[in-house]
Amino acid sequence: MAWIKIIQEHEATGKLKEAYDKLLEPWGGVDNILKIHSLNLRSLWAHFELYKTVMHGRSGLSRAQREMIAVVVSAANRCHY
Repeated sequence: MAWIKIIQEHEATGKLKEAYDKLLEPWGGVDNILKIHSLNLRSLWAHFELYKTVMHGRSGLSRAQREMIAVVVSAANRCHY
Protein backbone atom coordinates (compact mmCIF):
# COMPACT_ATOMS: atom_id res chain seq x y z
CA MET A 1 0.00 0.00 0.00
CA ALA A 2 1.25 3.48 -0.83
CA TRP A 3 1.96 5.98 1.92
CA ILE A 4 1.48 9.69 1.40
CA LYS A 5 2.47 12.29 3.98
CA ILE A 6 -0.50 14.46 4.85
CA ILE A 7 -1.12 17.37 7.16
CA GLN A 8 -4.09 16.78 9.46
CA GLU A 9 -6.67 19.48 10.14
CA HIS A 10 -5.33 20.27 13.63
CA GLU A 11 -1.78 20.68 12.20
CA ALA A 12 -2.71 22.98 9.32
CA THR A 13 -1.59 26.60 9.32
CA GLY A 14 -1.74 29.55 6.95
CA LYS A 15 -3.23 28.98 3.49
CA LEU A 16 -3.71 25.27 4.13
CA LYS A 17 -5.78 25.99 7.24
CA GLU A 18 -7.86 28.48 5.24
CA ALA A 19 -8.42 25.81 2.58
CA TYR A 20 -9.34 23.17 5.15
CA ASP A 21 -11.80 25.57 6.78
CA LYS A 22 -13.57 25.95 3.41
CA LEU A 23 -13.53 22.20 2.74
CA LEU A 24 -14.82 20.97 6.11
CA GLU A 25 -17.51 18.33 5.74
CA PRO A 26 -20.59 18.15 7.99
CA TRP A 27 -18.86 15.41 10.03
CA GLY A 28 -16.23 17.98 11.04
CA GLY A 29 -13.20 17.05 8.93
CA VAL A 30 -11.71 17.18 5.45
CA ASP A 31 -12.00 14.13 3.19
CA ASN A 32 -8.78 12.08 3.01
CA ILE A 33 -8.86 12.21 -0.79
CA LEU A 34 -8.28 15.97 -0.49
CA LYS A 35 -5.82 15.78 2.39
CA ILE A 36 -3.42 13.78 0.21
CA HIS A 37 -2.79 17.12 -1.50
CA SER A 38 -1.99 18.95 1.74
CA LEU A 39 1.64 19.51 0.72
CA ASN A 40 0.63 21.09 -2.58
CA LEU A 41 -2.25 23.58 -2.43
CA ARG A 42 -2.43 23.98 -6.21
CA SER A 43 -3.09 20.27 -6.65
CA LEU A 44 -5.62 20.31 -3.78
CA TRP A 45 -7.67 23.02 -5.46
CA ALA A 46 -7.29 21.41 -8.90
CA HIS A 47 -8.57 18.10 -7.50
CA PHE A 48 -11.48 19.85 -5.79
CA GLU A 49 -12.42 21.71 -9.00
CA LEU A 50 -12.31 18.44 -10.95
CA TYR A 51 -14.56 16.80 -8.36
CA LYS A 52 -17.05 19.70 -8.47
CA THR A 53 -17.17 19.55 -12.26
CA VAL A 54 -17.61 15.78 -12.42
CA MET A 55 -20.20 15.57 -9.66
CA HIS A 56 -22.07 18.86 -10.05
CA GLY A 57 -21.41 20.05 -13.62
CA ARG A 58 -23.77 19.69 -16.56
CA SER A 59 -24.19 16.08 -17.56
CA GLY A 60 -26.64 13.57 -18.94
CA LEU A 61 -26.25 11.68 -15.66
CA SER A 62 -28.14 12.55 -12.49
CA ARG A 63 -26.29 13.21 -9.24
CA ALA A 64 -27.54 9.86 -7.93
CA GLN A 65 -26.16 8.05 -10.99
CA ARG A 66 -22.80 9.75 -10.57
CA GLU A 67 -22.68 8.72 -6.91
CA MET A 68 -23.56 5.14 -7.85
CA ILE A 69 -20.71 5.06 -10.37
CA ALA A 70 -18.33 6.41 -7.72
CA VAL A 71 -19.40 3.67 -5.28
CA VAL A 72 -18.90 0.92 -7.87
CA VAL A 73 -15.46 2.24 -8.86
CA SER A 74 -14.43 2.50 -5.21
CA ALA A 75 -15.60 -1.06 -4.57
CA ALA A 76 -13.76 -2.34 -7.65
CA ASN A 77 -10.61 -0.59 -6.39
CA ARG A 78 -11.15 -1.97 -2.86
CA CYS A 79 -11.24 1.61 -1.64
CA HIS A 80 -13.20 2.82 1.36
CA TYR A 81 -15.84 5.17 0.02
